[in-house]
Amino acid sequence: MSIGTLSSAGLGSGLDVNGIVTQLISLERRPINLLNTSKGKLDTQLSGLGKLQSNLDAVRDASRKLTSSSAWTPTGVSSNNTAVVATSDGSTPAGSYSVNVTQMASPQSLVSRTFPTPSQVLGTGTLTIELGQWFTNPPDFTPDAGASAISIEIAEGEDTLEAIRDKINDAAPGVMASIITDATGSRLSIRSRETGELQGFRIAVDDSDGTPTDSSGLSALSYDARNATNPMTRSTTAANAELTINNIPISSTTNSLSNVVDGLSLKVTRLTTDGPANVAVSRDNEAIKKNITDFAEAYNNLVKVMREQTAYNAETKTAGALQGDRMAVGMLDKLRTLAGSSTGATTAFTRLADIGLSPQRDGTLSIDSSKLDAAVARLDDLKTFFSRDSSDNSEDGFGTLIRQFADSQTNTEGPLTARQEGLRDRIDGLTDRAARMEDRLTLTEKRLREQYTRLDTNMAQLTGLQSYVAQQMTILNRSVGS
Repeated sequence: MSIGTLSSAGLGSGLDVNGIVTQLISLERRPINLLNTSKGKLDTQLSGLGKLQSNLDAVRDASRKLTSSSAWTPTGVSSNNTAVVATSDGSTPAGSYSVNVTQMASPQSLVSRTFPTPSQVLGTGTLTIELGQWFTNPPDFTPDAGASAISIEIAEGEDTLEAIRDKINDAAPGVMASIITDATGSRLSIRSRETGELQGFRIAVDDSDGTPTDSSGLSALSYDARNATNPMTRSTTAANAELTINNIPISSTTNSLSNVVDGLSLKVTRLTTDGPANVAVSRDNEAIKKNITDFAEAYNNLVKVMREQTAYNAETKTAGALQGDRMAVGMLDKLRTLAGSSTGATTAFTRLADIGLSPQRDGTLSIDSSKLDAAVARLDDLKTFFSRDSSDNSEDGFGTLIRQFADSQTNTEGPLTARQEGLRDRIDGLTDRAARMEDRLTLTEKRLREQYTRLDTNMAQLTGLQSYVAQQMTILNRSVGS
């Protein structure tokens, strides 16, 4: 007689715990994946609205420019003489200005006698440099009340020409020193840093040799125009620029005159010895046209982005990020309606097409340069057509209407702003839900891994027990059979 063996198919310590847990967690993760997919779609929509916002802002800025007075008064400037370089900020009245330069603004410059080398030792002592204004007949000096005299100690070992130059540059902010070297030797040059008659200066020396006014030792660098003789020579005198504009005397401490006439700046480069410079200021029609074409370009870019974001391509079966979005589609419809409407701002022009900006079938504006040139020739009417802002919207200019439309869409209560905020709230909500589900999934994975690990351990123990019982049964069978 024999007793049957015990068997349990599939039991044993080779259980694939990682594979089982991974598959279970993959199933549990499906809701999170669905949330992330939904969040991705919302992110795409928000990005599409961001593109609309950016292009709508560009249209608003371009239309706002057309409602400002500065857009209609740009000026071009020219000069028939290189002695005068003229620029304008656009606000200068058109006209002609005769500019005669009789004196350039200059700094004061002093130069020492010639020394054999830049390393020539002069001697020790103290240099005192004082800024101010020199007068003639008789020579006199008035110190600058806003600047203090600077005293520079020259000690032994720092009394070469080169070292004195460096000491002056380090200590005296109103002047600068340099060494000029040629075939005859080296000279120290000291000049005021700025131009203008108030930038004169004098140099007093307390010379260690006891004679502060001779040309030996450190006193070789002294200068005072009131003295009959001076060790240093004044090569240029501190002076203002002197000129006339339409025979009106003008004085400037520099050779660059800002806003000398409303919005007009001049830079003088030399004397007008060959006759006055004629500075002509004229209206810059090209700048005005550019402001208008910039507006049309910004408008077209907005329309193109709106169409791209709301379109559906039947061939590729792909949809724009905002396809079917009623807010975006409605915004495009309103914008196209506005561009094709009329305004009572002026009787000269009533529609954009009248000035050469014609709406096309795709919603963009084409530009007719000839019609735009003709409109620019009637500048006052064109300005009113764009910039008028009245209590009656039907009489508002197109720049005002477009700006108001853009503002209404993007202000704190506008539909575009509300749509963006709504999407952000939904994205934040999905992100929070996904994060909470991820936390729970982490705990679930930990629990499953612990459970299946215990199961694997138990199965290994059962497998060992099965082997033992089978062995005992074999022995028992042998005993019974014998």
